[in-house]
Amino acid sequence: MYILLGLALLTGTSIASPAVNQGARHTRSSTPTVTVKNGTYTGLHNDFYNQDYFLGLPFAQPPVDELRFRAPVPLNTTWSSPKAAISYPSLCVGYGTDDTFNTGIDPPGSAHSLSEDCLYLSVIKPSCVTLNSSVPVAVWIHGGGLFEGGSNDQRYNLSYIVQNSVEIGQPMIGISIQYRLSGWGFLGGKEALEGGAANNGYRDQRLALHWIQENIAAFGGDPSKVTIWGESAGGLSVGAQLLAFNGRDDGLFRAAIAESGGPTVNFFSSTLPGGYNSTGYQTMYDELLANTTCASTKNTTSLDCLRHLPFESLNSFFNSSIAGPYYPMIDGDFLATWPSDQLAAGNFVRVPLLIGTNSDEGSAFGVYNISTDEEFIAAVNATTYPSSISTFANTIISYLYPNIPAIGQPSLTTFPELLNDTSALTSVLGLQFRRSFSFFSDLIVNAPRRASNQAWSHFAVPSYSYRFDVTVEGVPSYIGATHFQEVAFVFDNINGTGYATSPFPNATEPEKRAAFVNLASQISKSIVGFITTLDPNQNGLDNVTTWPVYNSTAGGGEGMNMVFTADGDGFGSFAENDTWRAEGIAFVGEFAKAVWGT
Repeated sequence: MYILLGLALLTGTSIASPAVNQGARHTRSSTPTVTVKNGTYTGLHNDFYNQDYFLGLPFAQPPVDELRFRAPVPLNTTWSSPKAAISYPSLCVGYGTDDTFNTGIDPPGSAHSLSEDCLYLSVIKPSCVTLNSSVPVAVWIHGGGLFEGGSNDQRYNLSYIVQNSVEIGQPMIGISIQYRLSGWGFLGGKEALEGGAANNGYRDQRLALHWIQENIAAFGGDPSKVTIWGESAGGLSVGAQLLAFNGRDDGLFRAAIAESGGPTVNFFSSTLPGGYNSTGYQTMYDELLANTTCASTKNTTSLDCLRHLPFESLNSFFNSSIAGPYYPMIDGDFLATWPSDQLAAGNFVRVPLLIGTNSDEGSAFGVYNISTDEEFIAAVNATTYPSSISTFANTIISYLYPNIPAIGQPSLTTFPELLNDTSALTSVLGLQFRRSFSFFSDLIVNAPRRASNQAWSHFAVPSYSYRFDVTVEGVPSYIGATHFQEVAFVFDNINGTGYATSPFPNATEPEKRAAFVNLASQISKSIVGFITTLDPNQNGLDNVTTWPVYNSTAGGGEGMNMVFTADGDGFGSFAENDTWRAEGIAFVGEFAKAVWGT
């Protein structure tokens, strides 16, 4: 671990704003303490928000040496003297910009501390919450493609949303957890499957939830009122916990929130055709062996060999261009079978769900520089499995996703320019970029989101859906309301802490900034309402549209989304029928398993 160098980012005037009430100052002389099953921790007190922090609490034994590539093992130690919990933990070893560049906690330009010993969680609680308060609990699972990220990323600063919960009289506790990433947590192949190395990143999350059940009451939380919550790969992880062990309800959570994620989200399509059951997993395992001194070992003995390799040897390979990507796989245990089959059969934990996507997710996941029909079909073919279905799929997709800019994404309202051969952006985007963005957006997140809402509705479980429709500051209009951009609004991070460019307008555009700030307040407090009461409409706001429960059996047979927009004063969000690109999304959903691998 390392000392919390950026505490000023949590407590000082750098996050205070006269535009909104983000808390009054409090003073307290005592150090917060908490006694959990294993012993006592001392934490930090934030005067500005009147919050207590307990940072870097272990929920498992370090997954090193003999425990490397194994399911996480619960703590088995106790202590009598208090331990300090005032430092964020090292991030789990990952391979992306979230792990190599400053996101608000380290000195500018420095890399985060990375370690195999990384299974820790951090707790942010209002100081007014005491032992017997029994308040709801939100458990944040970070995103990052299952290959990067961690709980100390200040874009996920829980102080703001926890403060919102206090402001509307519905206090909650916020927790962020870490889990093993990349090959460390999602090693695939026959040997990994037989040797207990599959889906261990998900199993890490599961053990953290068990720790919370055993210990959260000591912080003033109610273990029966836990909501799991994540974005992107964190939302995918939320979906995995809903499906785990064929949908077995272990009483670990009472609700779930998935932003741009969910049970059948397909982040694998462009890199791993066949999805959860790809033959590529074995190829990747074999490549790992071939590039280490374990090449001559066989079967599960090869996994034992990998456990004893120096960290540097494995890290060098996992960080190479030939490694991965490492994703979850059907193991017949944690992931019992195809996610789409589980949804159809109702084999998921039947708790209320809040789920949504952004209007232009395809600009993050689509294939760029597509200018011809042939290039578009080739891009589609690269994601299909088995290839025998491709001819049929190509015919349908050419019809359902035509090259008509007016119906693609981003919309002509967001980005009015129609590209031609001489346009400056054509060499980057291609003439058919809107077509590509639309298809891949539907394939990867939109169809899975709709399938989840429809499954919840079919089995009479409440769910809510949203579409985030804001192009934030620093993002070009041709990118639009792309992946991840709702996160700053959900966390009410109005000063853009942790961002290279703040998503919010600055003071030189007061009306636009006010609209963005108002929208952030609405979204964040609606999330609080869902976490604390299971109803996002319990948000302490009187001037906003009611967020309807998704009911695919009412009216014309479709549910409704809440559309979040910063138009006008920022309180102009509205409900819409969930019918956009209905035929294309229905096709993608119908072939979720056979073609797309989910």
